[in-house]
Amino acid sequence: QVQMAESGGGLVQAGGPLRLSCAASGRSFSSYAMAWFRQAPGNERDFVAGITSSGTRTYYADSVEGRFTISRDNAKKAVYLQMNSMKPEDTAVYYCAADRRPYSNSVHSGPAEYDYWGQGTQVTVSS
Repeated sequence: QVQMAESGGGLVQAGGPLRLSCAASGRSFSSYAMAWFRQAPGNERDFVAGITSSGTRTYYADSVEGRFTISRDNAKKAVYLQMNSMKPEDTAVYYCAADRRPYSNSVHSGPAEYDYWGQGTQVTVSS
């Protein structure tokens, strides 16, 4: 029903920036909470950042707080993740996810709460 596609992944040196984009289809994007998750080899899929449907509130994992910024453009049906001061431990496959039934002023941090997922984009940070 809803398709999502990440872009912007790739190789980046430690300390550098990288910006991920996620484009979504459908007519209800503005009602979805959105989030970015990441999964490194051998690890579970972890919450990175989330944003409420209106974009008024954002949430971050402790490991990326202050370095990453999530934003959205409902007119473009897109969500972004600006990653700065990247570290090798940021290396992972990054996934964009949408929650159809969000809280009005919060986001879920568990992947099971999300209904739609992108295919993932590889981010590799070299040292």
